[in-house]
Amino acid sequence: MTLSSSPPAPGLGPRLWRGHGWLLLALWLMVQVAFLLRYHGPHYANDSARYLEYAANLAEHGYYKIEPGTAPTTIANNGIGNFQYEHNQRYILYPWFQSVWLRLHAGWWGIVLGQLAVSGVAARALYQALRQLLAGRRGAAALATGLFILWPDVQQFNSYLLTESLFISLSVLSFWAFVQVRNGGWQAWVTLIILLLLTALVRPNGFVVTGAAVLAGLASLYSQRRRLFWLVVAGAVLATPLAVWWLNYQLVSFFIVETYLRGELMFATPVWAIHPSTPLVLPPAGLGQMSRVLHFAAHNPGFLARLMAGKLLVFFSSVKPYYSLAHRLISVLVLWPLYYLAFRGARQARVWLPARAFLVGVPLLQAGVVMLTVDDYDVRFLAPVLPFIFVLAALELQRLWPVRTVAKSGPLLARP
Repeated sequence: MTLSSSPPAPGLGPRLWRGHGWLLLALWLMVQVAFLLRYHGPHYANDSARYLEYAANLAEHGYYKIEPGTAPTTIANNGIGNFQYEHNQRYILYPWFQSVWLRLHAGWWGIVLGQLAVSGVAARALYQALRQLLAGRRGAAALATGLFILWPDVQQFNSYLLTESLFISLSVLSFWAFVQVRNGGWQAWVTLIILLLLTALVRPNGFVVTGAAVLAGLASLYSQRRRLFWLVVAGAVLATPLAVWWLNYQLVSFFIVETYLRGELMFATPVWAIHPSTPLVLPPAGLGQMSRVLHFAAHNPGFLARLMAGKLLVFFSSVKPYYSLAHRLISVLVLWPLYYLAFRGARQARVWLPARAFLVGVPLLQAGVVMLTVDDYDVRFLAPVLPFIFVLAALELQRLWPVRTVAKSGPLLARP
């Protein structure tokens, strides 16, 4: 009697890999439920009130209606009557997003569930973008998406009534759209422009994503059309006065030099503050906010350089004096090595150059904004750039430990 042989049953590892798309989906759902349970539903934070008040006004009137009798002064002419109106214009998309759910009578839960839905789409888009960059290889895509899902400093904001969740999701979706333009037609370009515009409107520093796209375009010009690259750079230099004028308007409700005078490395936090050894030269009255910053920099370069270096260190370190020991250990033992891997990943010539420039541009431009302004006391400024760090680090790990492509995975996150 002959015994028929059959192929050995696949091990646990290969079986899990074939279903890693469903695993990522399950992890994403578990993380969202965990944070909703932790915060007992939608989380009301310090800045939630002004967004919700603005959104309620929009939901009631269909536009922002200034109450009768409100002083017509604005912060631009040294008044405070309409300060919140002026300031909230820099976050205009988020109150509009909230107002849709309020008008549908879905309340805070509607807002948070809407944020969760957009975040889920962003996770899937992140996976797809990496697979497209790496010609279908799944290792880096699964790793970067897993980090995006499991890193608590990122996913916690889906439960917050703050701009961060929408900003993070739109930033990731902008990266996905940028990857599509490599082989897409005019529809891909329209999608990219729309997402860049939405990202720029959700937070004042949303322009860093558009800036990253511009840097990616410049990187492409530098490698292919060097003369046109230098013409564009010269045009940007000539347009500097226009940029300063625009920033004077955009920063009208921010008081940046005042944070310099307090020596703050973290907003409204005296810990680790840096103080000058000699009297500072202050800008004269009547200048716009960006003009004040430039005047301060020209007359106090040494002190400002110390401030900027301190902010850069605090920003990227993710280690602050009031963080828990566990948070500090995760930052030192996991996040810091990821920075090194991201640096190596950014140098991989096999990956499309404009995509690498985009991925590097977002963290660098965000760091530049923090250095010129001030870091936040929590992770609100760092969290939006972490997905791009994860992608770059995953590119390097994919190179170090290539994974053989196996059978198709679950349809939600892993489908090409």
